[in-house]
Amino acid sequence: MIRSVSFCPLTVRLTEIRTYLFVTLFVTGNLLLPQLCHLIPGGGKMWLPVYFFTLIASYKFGLRAGLLTAVCSPLLNYLLFGMPSAAVLPVLLVKSSLLAVIAAQVSARMKRLSIGLIAVVVCGYQVTGGVAEWAMTGSWQAALQDFTLGVPGILFQIVAGWLALRWIANYEG
Repeated sequence: MIRSVSFCPLTVRLTEIRTYLFVTLFVTGNLLLPQLCHLIPGGGKMWLPVYFFTLIASYKFGLRAGLLTAVCSPLLNYLLFGMPSAAVLPVLLVKSSLLAVIAAQVSARMKRLSIGLIAVVVCGYQVTGGVAEWAMTGSWQAALQDFTLGVPGILFQIVAGWLALRWIANYEG
């Protein structure tokens, strides 16, 4: 049976070196995972890889680490690999930032970890991000793309995110 477990989110400060070490690790993950997914035609749109380590950073290490990861990951992917395209970059920055805020808030308030809570986080940022994307682009088709093409990525974020967070749950720095 999968149940909720006690979880100790950490709040890292911008003055701590470990914050930047963690963010570097998470951003590196958000650089490498998309490269793997892009080996599959349409893999980025299907697997939504640039969000995965932002989820982990935000849920475990709080809003600061989450927002740094959320902003640096898409920007560095764009600068280094040209992905996402310049047209999509603002939407990705908004969605990544929404993920960081929602994950950090849920973790801090609940102090629990469950697959259900991770599903709430992922669905929460997808819904709010979809509304933001629609407002930015005027296209419902673009706004719903993650729900039509990205179902494997949403499920991956929920299941693998929960497993990764269970693995690092006891880290207390």
